[in-house]
Amino acid sequence: MASKLPLHVPKRSAFESLWGRVPPSFLAPILATPFRPFAISAPVSATIRAVKRKSPHPQDAYKLRQAQARKEANLSRQAVLQEQRKKELGDPVRGIPTPFVQSFDTVAPQQLATDIENINLEALKVDPNKPPPSATDVSGENHLNFGINSDELGRALDFSRELTEPMSNETLDGTTPEKQEKERREWERRHENAAAAVQRIASLASGSSQQRTKKNIERIIETFGRHNTDSTLKPKAIAPVTREPDVPAPESTPRVGPDTGSSEVQIGILTAKIRVLADRYEGPNRNDKINKRNLRLLLHRRQKLLAYMEKKERGSERWQHMIKILGLTPACWKGQIAVE
Repeated sequence: MASKLPLHVPKRSAFESLWGRVPPSFLAPILATPFRPFAISAPVSATIRAVKRKSPHPQDAYKLRQAQARKEANLSRQAVLQEQRKKELGDPVRGIPTPFVQSFDTVAPQQLATDIENINLEALKVDPNKPPPSATDVSGENHLNFGINSDELGRALDFSRELTEPMSNETLDGTTPEKQEKERREWERRHENAAAAVQRIASLASGSSQQRTKKNIERIIETFGRHNTDSTLKPKAIAPVTREPDVPAPESTPRVGPDTGSSEVQIGILTAKIRVLADRYEGPNRNDKINKRNLRLLLHRRQKLLAYMEKKERGSERWQHMIKILGLTPACWKGQIAVE
């Protein structure tokens, strides 16, 4: 029986021609997919055409001017409110200048600025009958260099004055009252020059920044240390704790030596260091990147301590005393601090 021949012989595709044989079965689904050139999907293209077809509607010129005026009024009001909030928060770096903080530059207590119109010129005149003041009285510095104070320096100058004072002896030959008076005036002049020289040597105004910072830290410890403030400033009231009658209350550890680790002392020390770095950064060393980074680190460290102390001591006399003396503002512990 003769075999039946197919009526139509399929033509070999281009893929079969390249492959040389029938493609494998795993390529059948891919080859069966109809070819469609890459194009934008219908929803996206329809949206684009709709936007292109949309024509702007004409608006009234009066309404446009009103909208522009409202926008400018809102922007100006926002600028005023932002400036007002900035003033209320204060400067996050320096805060409010106080006499105690300003004295960090010279380590000498300063008084508030006096109005020029209220100055009594008669009180500033020198009394000719009054003896000249000593070097310690002229400077008025309570903290001197090399670990000495004004009292010690004053006692040393008085002792040197007693040792070098010339003795009045009228029995010596050739000694007259005029000659003795001349020698005494010369001795007074030499003693005043020597006292002024000693005062300049011991003054922190001629010392280094490191020496002034060291003395400022000692002042801060004496001002904010709890070994001195516990007897005058009351801490924040603590909520009562109920205990069993048989269990005694825990005893507080006695303090040994001056307080150097409390939050207010550390905040004061950081404030003194921040003032030194801020003065250098705002001066000729504006491009000092290392100084800027150190200033930012000290500001953030003080911000953390202030936030902690606000949570623990806010409303107490310790908190109010520290804020008043150091002139700190809410910007020092609230929000983000940026050094520009």
